[in-house]
Amino acid sequence: MTHEVRRTVTEADNMTFSNMTMNPQPLHIDHDFAAKSEWGQPLVNSMFTLSLVIGMSVQDLTLGTLVAQLGITDVKFPAPVFHGDTIKVKSTVISRRESKSRPDAGIVEIKHEAFKQDGTLVAECVRQAFMRRKPVETETA
Repeated sequence: MTHEVRRTVTEADNMTFSNMTMNPQPLHIDHDFAAKSEWGQPLVNSMFTLSLVIGMSVQDLTLGTLVAQLGITDVKFPAPVFHGDTIKVKSTVISRRESKSRPDAGIVEIKHEAFKQDGTLVAECVRQAFMRRKPVETETA
């Protein structure tokens, strides 16, 4: 499923996230330093990108049904994100199983992929989520 909501990343997003998480990496927060790097401009903090990817999937996948996030694995950032890039996210359920201890819940594994406006893959991960199950409907006679 490709999520309908897209998001353009701004310099303010990058600076706020980097400051909130106390990440002083000059590639993210220092234009002069970043301009002299191989990128020629600041890179968006990859942890912001990962958070954005997960957040953009919530409305369609986990809103009101998530019990707990269990983990995120296989995280990759194959290409950089820069200020002004617009991100879209695609999510694919790759496995699911019933909980052994809670009959009202199960574990779902989701692959998330993020692309910028030109189609370049910029992030991917596999997320494990503990989710509420749909109630079983009983037949009435």
